[in-house]
Amino acid sequence: MSCEHLICAHCSGPVVEGRCPTCRMARAEVHHHGLAGPQAAVIIALILIFALALALRHLS
Repeated sequence: MSCEHLICAHCSGPVVEGRCPTCRMARAEVHHHGLAGPQAAVIIALILIFALALALRHLS
């Protein structure tokens, strides 16, 4: 979903411009600027490395 065509109910401006706090909050909710994706990938990689280490230790 994109905020390009959304209009703010508070200031009647395009949400993409972020004219008021309500626009900025709505824009942040739509775009989810965060590190959840990369953090999840790192955690999964660490779990796989740990599982591989346990498997190699079990075989020795």
